[in-house]
Amino acid sequence: MNILLLAPQPFYQERGTPIAVKLLAQTLAEQGHRVHLLVFAEGEEITLPHVTIHRHISIPAISNIKPGLSLKKLICDFFLFLKCVQLVRKHDFQLVHAVEESVFMALVVKKIFKLPYVYDMDSCMSVQLVDKFPSLGPVRRIMEWLEKKAITGSIGVIAVCKALEDIVQKCAPGKLVARLEDITLLASGGEGQENLREELAISGLMIMYVGNFEKYQGIDLLLAALKEALSTKTDLSLLLIGGKKEDIECYRQRAKELGIEANVFFCGQRPVYQLGYYLTQADILVSPRTQGNNTPMKIYSYLDSGIPVLATNLPTHTQVLDEEISCLVEPTPTGMAAGILALAEDTMLREGIAAKARIRVEEEYSLPAFQRKLKTFYEKLQDRLDSGL
Repeated sequence: MNILLLAPQPFYQERGTPIAVKLLAQTLAEQGHRVHLLVFAEGEEITLPHVTIHRHISIPAISNIKPGLSLKKLICDFFLFLKCVQLVRKHDFQLVHAVEESVFMALVVKKIFKLPYVYDMDSCMSVQLVDKFPSLGPVRRIMEWLEKKAITGSIGVIAVCKALEDIVQKCAPGKLVARLEDITLLASGGEGQENLREELAISGLMIMYVGNFEKYQGIDLLLAALKEALSTKTDLSLLLIGGKKEDIECYRQRAKELGIEANVFFCGQRPVYQLGYYLTQADILVSPRTQGNNTPMKIYSYLDSGIPVLATNLPTHTQVLDEEISCLVEPTPTGMAAGILALAEDTMLREGIAAKARIRVEEEYSLPAFQRKLKTFYEKLQDRLDSGL
C-alpha cells in the first residue's frame, strides 16, 4: 500500500517514540509498502531505504521539544496538520498510519478525503494528560470521548501494550486490534571502550537507570530508595544514563540534599547502539516509573541484557514483567530499597531472573516477533480494505 505515516515527534532522536517510529517505517518498507513519513522539523536528518521523509516548515524559536504535552508541541502539531493536508492532496495514499495525537489529524482527513486510518496507540492520552496536568481533571471525560471517537473511526488499532488493547476492546468490541510491543534494542551490537566501573572507581554493587528524567520516570523515588538502602548496605552505587543538562543538575542537587551524592553518578546521554555495552556493566537495572499505563521501551532491552531488572509493581510494568523475569516492588522508597537489598544479597536470584528474562525476550519481544505481528495486522487490514469494511 501507499501509506502516509504521521509521527508528531522530533525525528530522528535517540529516545522512545522516534526509535519506535523508525523501526515501524523500516519494517513497513521492508514488507513492500511505500511509506511517506511526516515528522516535525526538528531532528537529525537520516535516510531510511524506501521511506520518503517529510517535515513541516521550520518555526523560529521552536526547538528542544520534550516528550509529552507542551505549547511547543501543539504549535508543531498545527503545522504538521497543514503539511499533512498538502501531502494528501498531492499523493494517492491508500491509508494514513497515525501515531499518538496525530490520530485526530487523521480523523479530520478521513472526514474530508474519505481516507481510512490506523490508530497507532502508544499511550492513553487522557490519562497521560491528567497525570501531568492534574488541573485538566474536569475535562477528562471530554478527552476520553475524543479518544473513543479516534478508536471507533479507525479501520484498525495498534496498541503498544495490553492495557491499551483492553481500552480499545472496551470502546469498540470487534475492532481490528493488534498488540505490537516495543522490542529489545540490543541486536545491533554493544561494543565500546568506556568502563564506567573503572573510570568512576566503583568497587561495590552497581545499580543503573537508563532513560529520560521526566517526572513520571520516578527518579525522586529511586534516589529516596537508594538513601534508605545505603543505611543497610554502604557499597551501593547508582548510575543514571540519559537526561538533559538542566534535569541532571536538578537531580544532582536532590542527591546532595539527601546526602548520597558520593554514591550517585550522572553519566549523561550515550548512543543507543551502545546500550547493550553499558547495560552489561551493571549488577541491577532499575525502572522506578510511577505513572502511565504504557510499558517503557527500555524494559525490553533491560530484559535482554542478562542483568536482573527491578521495577515498580504497577500496570506500566506488570503487563510485561512478572516475578519470574524481574523483581517487582511497591512504588515506595521502602519497597524499592527492599528490592535493591534482596537482589544485592542473592547472586543466584539475580542470575536466575536474568536468564529467564532473556528467554522471554527471544520468544516475544525480538525483531522477528515484531515483524511477524505487524505483517499479520496489515494482511488483515488489507482484507478489510479490499472488502470495503
